[in-house]
Amino acid sequence: MIMMEENNMSMYQTTKETLARMDAALHGALATPLKKADGLTTGNGLKNYDLQPAARLMYPVLSPLRNSTPRVKGGGGDATHWKAITGVNIDSVSMGVSEGQRSGVISIETKDAFALYKTLGLENFVTDEAVLQGEGFDNLRAICTKNLLEAVIIGEEKVLLGGNCSMKLGKTKTPTLAAKTTGGSLAASTKISVICAALTFEGYHAANVMTGVKAKVTRENADGSKDVYGGGAAQKSDAANVTTGAGTTNSITAVVAPTKGAFAYAWFWGAENAEKLGAITTTSSVTITANAEGTQQAKDLPAEDWSANDLIIDGYLTQTIQNGGYFKTMPTAAGLTADKAAGIVEIDEAFRWFWDKYKASPDEIYVSAQELQNITQKVLENGGSNLIRFNFDASTTQAATLSAGTAVGSYLNKYTMSGGTLVRIVLHPNMPAGTILFRSTTMPYPVSNVANIAEVRCQQDYFQTEWPRKTRKYEYGVYATEAFALYAPFAFGVITNIADA
Repeated sequence: MIMMEENNMSMYQTTKETLARMDAALHGALATPLKKADGLTTGNGLKNYDLQPAARLMYPVLSPLRNSTPRVKGGGGDATHWKAITGVNIDSVSMGVSEGQRSGVISIETKDAFALYKTLGLENFVTDEAVLQGEGFDNLRAICTKNLLEAVIIGEEKVLLGGNCSMKLGKTKTPTLAAKTTGGSLAASTKISVICAALTFEGYHAANVMTGVKAKVTRENADGSKDVYGGGAAQKSDAANVTTGAGTTNSITAVVAPTKGAFAYAWFWGAENAEKLGAITTTSSVTITANAEGTQQAKDLPAEDWSANDLIIDGYLTQTIQNGGYFKTMPTAAGLTADKAAGIVEIDEAFRWFWDKYKASPDEIYVSAQELQNITQKVLENGGSNLIRFNFDASTTQAATLSAGTAVGSYLNKYTMSGGTLVRIVLHPNMPAGTILFRSTTMPYPVSNVANIAEVRCQQDYFQTEWPRKTRKYEYGVYATEAFALYAPFAFGVITNIADA
């Protein structure tokens, strides 16, 4: 009985203490008096979030070469091979025959050619949380694969234009320097060292003054493996040195002998053994006016040539340059030349070469924005403006309007059997400034056993793989295994090193 009374007293005491603490907490919470709200404003945060469904895809997918180059089924093996007869009666045996005799035997020129099959592709993923949190907004798995496919298309366009797996650029020539006392802000009486590295098409597109030049690239892949390949930089040149003048407005002109197969040049300058990346040009010269702003040093580039990427295929530019197509490197700092008859000297020279050697005519000229502008300006300023005609509709009651601006959309090739053929000028989104590609879309010879003058031979065209899940994300790959066969490289041409002048 005594024990029960003690237990009751303990429970009573615990209950009393608990109620006291609750009372203190409630009084503390209400210590600040409630205030009446003066209406509702935007400051209360009670407003809608107007998020429009579906992500806006604000990036260009421009692939004119991929879209217009035929894609056909390829065979097995590591390459596609073909044999070409490139000349008949190459020794010019005379046609004359004496009475009762037979004529001389002609010589035929043949060539074996091949194009390697390579797999091109990219990877992407989306996490489980991203999929769940995107419900009601967009299908993130669909966006993931759509973006991936378009990225592969954009990448393949660049490879078809300028891919280089077989043409090494070698060692870049040593620059020639000239110090000037005007045009810059280089320090007085300072010894400046300059180093140059030639860049391929891929190297040019991957290079940036602030992030540097790609030489030997080690890429970690989605499966944890690693690939090592050439990023597009040739072996760097030896250093050249010059001392600035005594004033404060010094500059330096650097010129290097052009490298065949290069579409740009990376320039490093500064103190000896501390040269930094300061400029990337699409011609073989640069004017140095100030200290280099980049952080990559020339001494960090490997001593070897890493210009070729053996994981990709050779594109139009590479195969044309390597396999006997028309090729011209412009002299240093030289732009296209107006012929004062509404034409361009260098383009007419190329057309004459195609006719004289192969009786061929390209169908298209691919250019950068720089060349399109310069061609238009030179044609109109030097004899072409009087060829422009304005047409107005006399029957309309509306005021006549005139649209300003002109662009040369085609070029007349006068070296054809028909007395002149219009060759279309195409602005290409990836063409380096200073480069022109002449492209044929049909064979110049009617019975040639060639269905397509150039074609992508696919062992397996675009295919998507959704990989087995090993983490909490969906992983995808889009690939194509293909070879690019350019059957008549002589019907193509390249002009490089064109200055913006």
